[in-house]
Amino acid sequence: MTDLHAFREETRAWLEENCPQSMRTPFTAEDEQCWGGRNFKFKSEDQRLWLERMAEKGWTAPDWPQEYGGGGLSNAECKVLREELARIKARPALSSFGVWMIGPAILKFGSEELKRQHLPPIVRGEIRWCQGYSEPGAGSDLAGLQTKAVDEGDHFIVNGQKIWTSYADKADWMFCLVRTNPEAKKQLGITLVLFDMATPGVSTRPIKLISGNSPFCESFLDNVRVEKNQVVGEINAGWTIAKYLLTHEREMIGGMGKTAAGQKTLPQVAVEAIGLDNGKLADGYLRSEVTRWELDARAFELTSERVLDEAKAGQGVGAASAMLKYYGTEVNKRRQELLVALRGSDALVWEGEAWKEGALPRAWLRSKGNSIEGGTSEIQLNVIARNILGLQ
Repeated sequence: MTDLHAFREETRAWLEENCPQSMRTPFTAEDEQCWGGRNFKFKSEDQRLWLERMAEKGWTAPDWPQEYGGGGLSNAECKVLREELARIKARPALSSFGVWMIGPAILKFGSEELKRQHLPPIVRGEIRWCQGYSEPGAGSDLAGLQTKAVDEGDHFIVNGQKIWTSYADKADWMFCLVRTNPEAKKQLGITLVLFDMATPGVSTRPIKLISGNSPFCESFLDNVRVEKNQVVGEINAGWTIAKYLLTHEREMIGGMGKTAAGQKTLPQVAVEAIGLDNGKLADGYLRSEVTRWELDARAFELTSERVLDEAKAGQGVGAASAMLKYYGTEVNKRRQELLVALRGSDALVWEGEAWKEGALPRAWLRSKGNSIEGGTSEIQLNVIARNILGLQ
């Protein structure tokens, strides 16, 4: 028996014993995801247990070093773990910008002090993070940001505004780009800092979208004190870290194109909504569209898996993150459109408990924002084109 085969057997046995049955069922609402954080309210005892058990193993961040709370697994072992979680249709134990975005940046660029302060709580789901990047006048031109950090010796005083800050009203900490040298070329005077959202001077205001709600907020920073030991990497060298972190964000957003663990597949929904005729989906047109989507989604998942394997092998992600972000958002938008088509007029019901307060049409409208967040689709296509032409 190979070591990897033994690991699979051990992992399978552990999951069977420790993953509650209720955590192996599809989500019925978006708010059933576990985001963790100081103010998070668990939906059930099983949800709490699932997070606790996975965090204790370090498997909420399985490839992070054990010394920082991670699982210390090899690339091959991480892949086995993903496969075994998918086999039992396990819900993610933790959804976290800490795991997906700032954690990898701290691992690569952060001081030892920062790693020991922030990484273990991220793994345990104790701190929820938000991203302070875009500004009213600096979205697509992110390097044009104007939020200023004035050097006060052992700390900075930060003033400015961020926008499209996902879940800022629910987050505990923010990772934030600030301008520390206004005289330098715009990419060279930026620093990435971390601060607690409870710090005096930090305030947020939700932004309501066409769907009737949204995760987005405006964030206001008025004379916010940020200690210098909360700088990731070097002062004025934040642009390199920002670009690195953006590749992780784009991978995360692109992942919306995949059928998430705990989510019904589109063919399953189609069968429930339309029914079968001689073993085939009863509506010929929708059968064709669902099949076409399923093929594209499967191709996207395989491509994502290949890029992930290459990244774990040290080849990096680079412009591939733009490709994944662009196509993943397109696949997700098509999925939402098909879900609406499958339900017909029922898909237009906007409120009412029986209709989960219009979850379906709201999700369809929300998916339109996928083309903007994390860099617009136009920018992703530019990145891809420049890479093909060898311009970057």
